[in-house]
Amino acid sequence: KWSFGRFLVQESHRQDSANLLIFIMLLTLTILTIWLFKHRRFRFLHETGLAMIYGLLVGVILRFGIHVPQNMSDVILSCAVNASPATLLVNVSGRFYEYTLKGEVSRGKGLQVQDDEMLRKVTFDPEVFFNILLPPIIFHAGYSLKRRHFFRNIGSILAYAFMGTVISCFVIGLIMYGFVSFMKVVGQLGGDFFFTDCLLFGAIISATDPVTVLAIFNELKVDVDLYALLFGESVLNDAVAIILSSSIAAYQPAGDNSHSFEAMAMLKSFGIFLGVFSGSFALGVATGVMTFTKLRDFPLLETALFFLMSWSTFLLAEACGFTGVVAVLFCGITQAHYTFNNLSPDSQDRTKQLFELLNFLAENFIFSYMGLTLFSFQSHVFNPMFIIGAFVAVFLGRAANIYPLSFLLNLGRKNKIGYNFQHVMMFAGLRGAMTFALSIRDTATYARQMMFSTTLLIVFFTVWICGGGTTPMLTFMTMLDGSQRRNTKHESAWPFRIWYNFDHNYLKPLLTHSGPPLTATLPTCCGPLARCLTSPQAYEVWTQHNVIQ
Repeated sequence: KWSFGRFLVQESHRQDSANLLIFIMLLTLTILTIWLFKHRRFRFLHETGLAMIYGLLVGVILRFGIHVPQNMSDVILSCAVNASPATLLVNVSGRFYEYTLKGEVSRGKGLQVQDDEMLRKVTFDPEVFFNILLPPIIFHAGYSLKRRHFFRNIGSILAYAFMGTVISCFVIGLIMYGFVSFMKVVGQLGGDFFFTDCLLFGAIISATDPVTVLAIFNELKVDVDLYALLFGESVLNDAVAIILSSSIAAYQPAGDNSHSFEAMAMLKSFGIFLGVFSGSFALGVATGVMTFTKLRDFPLLETALFFLMSWSTFLLAEACGFTGVVAVLFCGITQAHYTFNNLSPDSQDRTKQLFELLNFLAENFIFSYMGLTLFSFQSHVFNPMFIIGAFVAVFLGRAANIYPLSFLLNLGRKNKIGYNFQHVMMFAGLRGAMTFALSIRDTATYARQMMFSTTLLIVFFTVWICGGGTTPMLTFMTMLDGSQRRNTKHESAWPFRIWYNFDHNYLKPLLTHSGPPLTATLPTCCGPLARCLTSPQAYEVWTQHNVIQ
């Protein structure tokens, strides 16, 4: 009896190892193919699209090509229960064993239990994405941000990220509600699908992730303003989409009809949105500013501490009821601006390389997993009418975001956002890791399963078609680096100039060793306080800077 139990444990361990090996081999194959593509200067397919293709191939093999033999003879024991418990305690010869419910086995499917179990094992818990894979991706986005160009365009970026995402969410939600209503009339809907579900789908699918486009932008050296607009909008857009989706999920009117419209419930959801975003932003900035390292003589320990503090920001925000993505994003921006200057030269190089590596591996892992999930996920609901409606809604939602807001922003901008810029931003609205992670987080109902299956198809289409067509489009529009004018400092908006002077004269001297010491920027009457707050390293750096000049 005990040897059979050990055999089952060993078999489970071997299967888990084999499943992880599959993903490692996928990443290895992707890296080797990327090298070949770069060597041949092939830009029509980015590594993320390639990872998805490999994932699809492995998913087909696992679903249709491999069958796991039964480990024991078919023994069916009947146990009548009125409801399905989450766990089941079984008394066998005085020993209690706990079993976890993973799902119902339908009639005629008993011989496929082992195959289904294998597919379940390659389907990761959605929390793995949020707690392990997403933090390094989001942190790297903030840590590698080109802050000067980002803050010069901060007003436009915030408009696209906040107003644009909300507009896109409601446009997509309303269009999908029209399609869902029509599907109910013609009898093409197999379950409940409420207006709140349509809005939730709009929030999830509005999370853009132009990883492919931005990589191509880097290679082709496009205009810095276009890069800043698209990069900043996509990064903040992910954070807004997460909080917007959680606010919609928190919408709960009073009474029995939980899907009716009620003004107070809507205002409460809006308050949750503002509260969660503000709290996450404040927590991220606070932890980023407080991440001081005094281990300059031990670069390895300094890098390890920096890494752990960065990751703990995400977990702290989630534990406090905020959104870790927003917190870790602004933690990355803050640490790149302040803490980076306090690190030793070795730690500066190590942290950049470490987060770049983690970002690369996590991104390609997620895209490989997307391809595999198309066949390994066992509750897909593909509805042709809903899929067509989703593609139409996504296109119209992106257009309602970019073109009207660009027109309004151009009324107050010196450097106008040209039509070519707007067309590229419209075309570059890819859906990727964040959309996938949000949609797979809850697939318990018929509506959520249909939303997840449709989201997968939209991600595939945008990554392959829009991502692959970016290079020809940019070349056709001649939007490379030399074709557009550059911003200079005096062309920046006045809020940015005020912030730059305040930051350079007071915040950087207070929080870092770079820049002029506080004794040189604060009034003479504040001399004792300035000397108390200025570190010896700041005097040393400032003296070396003056000697070089």
